[in-house]
Amino acid sequence: MKKLLLSAAIAVIGFTQVSAQEFSFGPKAGVNFATLTGDVEDAEFKVGLHIGGAAEYMFNEKMGLQAELLFSMQGAKNEYTETFSAGGFTEELYEKETLKLNYINLPVMFKYYIVDGFNVEVGPQVSFLVSAKSEFEFEYTTSGGGSESTESGSGEVDVDDDLTAIDFGFNFGLGYKLDNGLNFGARYNLGLMNINDEDDFSDDFKIHNGVIQLSVGFMF
Repeated sequence: MKKLLLSAAIAVIGFTQVSAQEFSFGPKAGVNFATLTGDVEDAEFKVGLHIGGAAEYMFNEKMGLQAELLFSMQGAKNEYTETFSAGGFTEELYEKETLKLNYINLPVMFKYYIVDGFNVEVGPQVSFLVSAKSEFEFEYTTSGGGSESTESGSGEVDVDDDLTAIDFGFNFGLGYKLDNGLNFGARYNLGLMNINDEDDFSDDFKIHNGVIQLSVGFMF
């Protein structure tokens, strides 16, 4: 009986050690450089953050699967300036719009470790829209005849109803993990779904998310 109990204890300890080697998890966070692609003109990168956690399961020394849960600040910026001149008068219009999209992202990445902690990763991602706001500001200046006048304004509106609640994408990137669990990653999220949900324009005006992510994390 003592030998049986000892064998069982050794087996449990061995299984625990193997499981610890195969499975790891921990927090990750970083910066987003987000924009919109498709039929959008002159969209610029909007800087935001992402934060959450990741869990990695290794099939062997080279291959593994990593699932993540991230809060991600995305969207895009756009600036527009136009000048009109006629009859000795000049009119200048400046507009700036920032689309703020907050998502919960659920990527599942297949990882292949090439050498010494350096890995490549690819995998799908589903995203759930948490909030969508359009922040705008404008300035309209008229000058001529010895005088100048300026009108300006700003505001923010909710645009949740104009966008789809769910987005699908595909990720690919690079990573490096140190022996102590500290890891770094660079990833691009290619949006595959048209997120424009306006009834009259969704078929003719397609919008896709595009996000570059730089991350740092720690695996326990």
